[in-house]
Amino acid sequence: MTEHDGHLDGVLTGTRVLDFGRYIAGPYCAALLADLGADVIRIERRGGGEDRWVAPVAPDGVGALYLVMNRNKRAMTLDPACPEGREIVRKLVATADVVVANLPPEVLRSLALDLESLRRVKPDIILTTVTAFGAGGPWSHKHGFDGIGQVMCGSAYLTGTPEQPLRAAVAWVDCGTASLAAFGTLAALMARGKTGRGQKVEGALLRTAVAFNNPTLVEQQVAQPNRVATVNRGQTSAPSDLYRTRDGWILTAAIGEPMFARWAALMGERHWLDDPRFKDDLARGDNGEAISKRMAEWTATRTTAEALAGLEGTKIPAAPLYSPQQALEDAHIRTAKLLEDTDYPGLARKAPLAPTPVDLSETPGRFRHRAPTIGEHTAEILGELGYDRAAIEGLESRGVI
Repeated sequence: MTEHDGHLDGVLTGTRVLDFGRYIAGPYCAALLADLGADVIRIERRGGGEDRWVAPVAPDGVGALYLVMNRNKRAMTLDPACPEGREIVRKLVATADVVVANLPPEVLRSLALDLESLRRVKPDIILTTVTAFGAGGPWSHKHGFDGIGQVMCGSAYLTGTPEQPLRAAVAWVDCGTASLAAFGTLAALMARGKTGRGQKVEGALLRTAVAFNNPTLVEQQVAQPNRVATVNRGQTSAPSDLYRTRDGWILTAAIGEPMFARWAALMGERHWLDDPRFKDDLARGDNGEAISKRMAEWTATRTTAEALAGLEGTKIPAAPLYSPQQALEDAHIRTAKLLEDTDYPGLARKAPLAPTPVDLSETPGRFRHRAPTIGEHTAEILGELGYDRAAIEGLESRGVI
């Protein structure tokens, strides 16, 4: 390994990943691997995959989702179903370490991207897949998006009100599944280094959602509180809510006796420490409406800055409610480099991309290059496979690439 800027090269430098993914769960998994140095080749149909156009921001229609999910990758167009396309896929697989494909099992089989087919070409290949519902159940054959995990794990039921359940606007099930798929892929690469054998890594949207909401499900089965949604108010401690200030909103949450005691002192309600309604976190959660009302009275007379300063002075976690624009302008987000302004052809303004959301002191994820344009590297990649210029032009004229 070589060093740049005091850091070693990416931990996955020398690893090749073929990305047949679409939307988030597959592409974000592959992007995280690319951040760590892998050579990730995104393979999409001629004219671009359907996920290229979500939330368009560029003159040619390329969307915000695509820019985020496909940084650090090379891209080629290909029809993997036609005979010549299948041959190119076989040649690519022979050079690869990992295939990422969040495609249904029957589609994987039809494209010869299932584990058995891949192993015939590359015996130690690792196949990373994502499905909606996971294997082994009556709904395993169904397709789905992020929201199915949110509504089936109990999360959306407990968000909003009993009359109006809400799903989160952020695709946390997709992003969580992608992150876990990347985690599983790294584990599979480590295992292959020890045993020489590849394997299948399988994530599932519902599996992620159930795992992330597991404490709530444990509480329900064991204690059976039958909780219902209470908008933004927490239910297992208090204060825990969103509160309106004179010029905005803040979120704050107090957990544990010492923090609640400091909060009661700040509110001038020390006698609440002897009130049986507030004897512990669970009791305070059960009586959170009264606590939230008192907190709301306090914040209503203060600006956001004043309220945050008061809570910070008593070491109670709090933060302002931001619009997306305010998040972009926040001094901490910018100073901590949680966003990196990035060029892409034709953008009116640079795209603020979040770098790898976990930092490694010696082998950090790196932003090496922007998301590729349609088929930007097709000729380059085919050249690496041994196709000359005439052959590449022939493939193009026949609609293979």
